[in-house]
Order: sequence, then C-alpha cells, then structure tokens
Amino acid sequence: MPVPVHIVIVTHNSAGVLDTCLSHLEKQTAPIKSVVVVDSGSESPGYLDKAYNLKGLKVIKTENIGFARGNNLGFREAAALDPDGLVFFINPDAFLPSDYISQAVQVTLENPGAAVVSGKLLGFDLQAMKPTGKIDSTGVFRKWYGRWHDRGQGEEDKGQYALIENLPAACGALMCCRIKALQPFGENVFDPDFFLYKEDIELSMRLQRQGWKVIYDPRLFAYHCRGWGRRGEIGYNLRLTAARSEVLLYRKHPEYYIIWAYFKLFLVKVFRL
Repeated sequence: MPVPVHIVIVTHNSAGVLDTCLSHLEKQTAPIKSVVVVDSGSESPGYLDKAYNLKGLKVIKTENIGFARGNNLGFREAAALDPDGLVFFINPDAFLPSDYISQAVQVTLENPGAAVVSGKLLGFDLQAMKPTGKIDSTGVFRKWYGRWHDRGQGEEDKGQYALIENLPAACGALMCCRIKALQPFGENVFDPDFFLYKEDIELSMRLQRQGWKVIYDPRLFAYHCRGWGRRGEIGYNLRLTAARSEVLLYRKHPEYYIIWAYFKLFLVKVFRL
C-alpha cells in the first residue's frame, strides 16, 4: 500500500513561480493524496485562480499570517489526521524532478528514526528557466559562534556533500516530514511565534530533542530559485526580521550563541548591515 503523501505550499506574491512549482508536482511518479496552497496575504491573488482547476488541490486564502502559521494551517487541513503518511512542505519557488517524491518516500522508509528527510537543493535561474549549476543548500549548519547558514550555498556543484548524514537542521524550502513525528505538536508544527525565517531550524531542533533524526541524502535533489542572492540584495525589513528571528530562536533554545544573535540584531538595526 503506497505511503499517503500530502503537499503544503505557502504563497505570498508568488505569481512568477507557483505555476512552475505545481506543474512539476503534476509530473510526479508517486501518487499525491492532497495538495494545499495557503496564500498568506498576496497583494494581487488573482494568480491563484488557475490553481483552483487542478485536481485534488485546495487553495486557502488568508491575511499575511507568515510562513510558520501558513504551513500550520495547511498541515491541519491536509495531513494532521494521517499518521502513516508524509507531508512535504514546499516553497513555491522550489521545483521537484519527477521522481523526487517517490525517492523521498523510499529514503524515509529506509530511515525509520527520521522525522525529516532532505537532499541537495540546487539553484535555478527563473529568467533563463535553467539550473545555475550552483548549490543552494545541503542542510542548515551552525558556525562556531552561532550563525546559521545553508551549507555550500553559492558553490559550484561538483558532486560534493555526497554522504548520507544527520543534519543540525533542514532547509525549510523543501522538507519531507513524517506526520507521526509532527502530531505531538498539535496544531503548531512550526512555532507560530516565528513570522519568517528560522522556523525550520527551530522545528529541526525540537524534533531532535524528541529523539528524532533529520536526514540528508544526496540522492535527493531539487531546484530552488531563491528570490535573492548576496546579503546586500535583501531588503532591510527582511534582514531585520531574520535577525529578530535568530534572537527568538535562542530565547526558545537557550545557548550562549544568543550573544551572537543580539550582536547581529544590533548591527542590522544601527548600521543596517
């Protein structure tokens, strides 16, 4: 009997990418039980009209409630009562090869202790509609002083990071999660105190404290056309949100790294770095 698969996508002004994301889901070789798109306050949500026509897809429109709350809403709608299934949290700018879900299911079955399975995310140039040849993320790691970063981001993909391993945290752009591991958290799989950024790290940390593993398997790969490149290209408000989320993370999981988080927040607020 196939493993039930549910998809949750949170959108916000995602007109340029959602169609491509959904078209890749339609081509999956594995059956998908449900797809829920939660629109978190898009300014012009007309682009969602086309999605209504896709079989088995449900669109929920809400105010701008943020990424964590949007994913929680989608999870409750689609997957919360399916303990034997998997839920894929997918950013609308993430594109999956046709066999991605079938392979992710297999990797999850091979690792019964894994709550989250992830793989290599590769960059994608949306304007040219082709891969960049560079790595976007191979998991989220922490520097010795406390800064979290996507491992390998910006590097030319030459087959590095080729080992199956446990991760400190998975990148929230594409996470395959075992529903049974998420159910104890009730309605708040992702901590709703996080509006944007670091909610994927917080969930990974919380799951590992419950005894679960977060697995990286390089056989899994997908594409992510991140809407920004270098840090200077990120708007001030988003940088400020990210810095505040890092402080919040260390308040919830107290460690001496919070010194770095406050220092980063100071730099962003005072020097707009």
